[in-house]
Amino acid sequence: MANHVSAEKRNRQREVATARNRAIRTTVRNALRKARAALASGDKAAASEPVRLASVALARAASKGVFHQKTASRTTSRIQSALAKLG
Repeated sequence: MANHVSAEKRNRQREVATARNRAIRTTVRNALRKARAALASGDKAAASEPVRLASVALARAASKGVFHQKTASRTTSRIQSALAKLG
C-alpha cells in the first residue's frame, strides 16, 4: 500500500498506463491474427490489406513504447516477407 502522496499518484498513473498498454497490445494481437489468417489463405490480394494494417498497428505500438522497436520491426518483416512469398 502506498504511504506517500507521490507513491499514490504513481500508482494511479500505473493503472492508467497499464489499461492503455493492454488496449494497444490487444489491437496489435488481433491485427496480427487477421494478417496471419489472410496469409494462410494463400491469396495475395486479400492478404495485403490485413498485413498493412498489422504493420501500422505494430509501428504505432512501438512508437508508444508498448512493444520494443526491434520486436515490432522483426514481426513486420516476417509478415511482409510472407506476403512477398505469396506472389
